[in-house]
Amino acid sequence: MNQTSPATGAPLQLRFWGVRGSVPTPVSRNLRYGGNTPCVEVRITADEVLIFDAGSGIRALGAEIAARAHRPRVVHIFFTHFHWDHVQGLPYFAPLYARESNLVFHSAHPPEKLRAVLAAQMESPYFPVSFGELAARMDFRQMTAEPERFGELSVSCFPLHHPQGSVGYRIAHAERSVIYATDHEHGDAATDRRLREVSENADVLVYDAQYTPEEYASRQGWGHSTWLEATRVAKDAGVNRLVLFHHDPDRDDEAIDRIVEQACREFPETLAAQEMMQL
Repeated sequence: MNQTSPATGAPLQLRFWGVRGSVPTPVSRNLRYGGNTPCVEVRITADEVLIFDAGSGIRALGAEIAARAHRPRVVHIFFTHFHWDHVQGLPYFAPLYARESNLVFHSAHPPEKLRAVLAAQMESPYFPVSFGELAARMDFRQMTAEPERFGELSVSCFPLHHPQGSVGYRIAHAERSVIYATDHEHGDAATDRRLREVSENADVLVYDAQYTPEEYASRQGWGHSTWLEATRVAKDAGVNRLVLFHHDPDRDDEAIDRIVEQACREFPETLAAQEMMQL
């Protein structure tokens, strides 16, 4: 089953560079959907790029950005939280090492904490280049529930239910909206209600579907949701398309195919995130 969709030509384009949860899995049985950890690119113009999470998928994205004939004027990187699988690719992001790069990092935390967390994983003996030695111009900003404008696009964040905290993002354009809600465990009534509110009538809902309902019975409290809950959110919110995301590292391509088939019985407009897929 080929889940790859061509670009639609819509003004807001979404591309997946990493779709796996917890740990990279570069093994043959996972390569059709992909083994890199979370990284999603959003583009509306060639001048400005928005990136959500910096898992191992951001390495290939950085190389692609560096090779573009028209490099973006500014790159924004938004973090849902700081667990290893969402930040581990950042030291290998090529624009960090280019003097002409303008990088803006965003999270729900104060700027000084954001910078300290990102710098920590590049300290000796973990990495040979320290954060202070990077050539790029960098800025650090705190996101809130109030939308921030990036050209014709707005971004706001909302809380998710996850150990040590996490946030989702609503990315909106005049003609399109995307909800990025990875690393969320259903079951907290207030958080689940808020998720449905911000997802109402969205064009695309990208949702944490790491577990099957059977697996979840023994993994409550681990901070992730199921494909079945994903379909319930999609139906309740009236979204146009559901994208299952944050695939379990033990889930091979054929197992993801089976999950998509089951999910489509509950919500027909369902597909599983796949590396290099564009929507």
